Amino acid sequence: MFDEKSHSQKMDKAIEVFSKELSSLRTGRANSAMLDLIKVDVYGQQMPINQIGTITTPEPRMINIQVWDKNNVALVDAAIKKSELGLNPQIDGQLLRLPIPELNEERRTELKKLIKSMGEKCKISIRNIRRDANEELKKLLKSKEIGEDEEKSFEKNVQNITDKHIAIVDEKVSSKEKEIMTI
Repeated sequence: MFDEKSHSQKMDKAIEVFSKELSSLRTGRANSAMLDLIKVDVYGQQMPINQIGTITTPEPRMINIQVWDKNNVALVDAAIKKSELGLNPQIDGQLLRLPIPELNEERRTELKKLIKSMGEKCKISIRNIRRDANEELKKLLKSKEIGEDEEKSFEKNVQNITDKHIAIVDEKVSSKEKEIMTI
């Protein structure tokens, strides 16, 4: 039997990944989620920064990272510099200070394009899930496990689920663009 719920969950997962990517974008306001995608090579493995130290945002344009093991300070510093965030850490003992620079117009335009393309990628993966669901329905119809009416009904449901998920992506894209333009 056809399980439209599993396809809906796959679409939810695509949106979840998209949301994580969005939260890691630098908008001009300090946000510890910006560091979520950065991995540091310590103890022979890739670890997120929040497992190597404490991340705080003492003020709107500053992120502090209190690294627990002083041997890892340089590694965290290098990982942040290597990332695409464009941040320059200042080291003070085991504390790394990350000043978040003001966004200029050019960077905002760049970020808007990036957000749009991230949103488009997410929509493509949602549409791919829809395509897979429709192919599965065609196979079930061909093997006579479901009738034509059932197939049409399921197809319509899958399309509705797809539309809802695409609307969520559009909503997230436009709210993130607003956030970038208002700071």
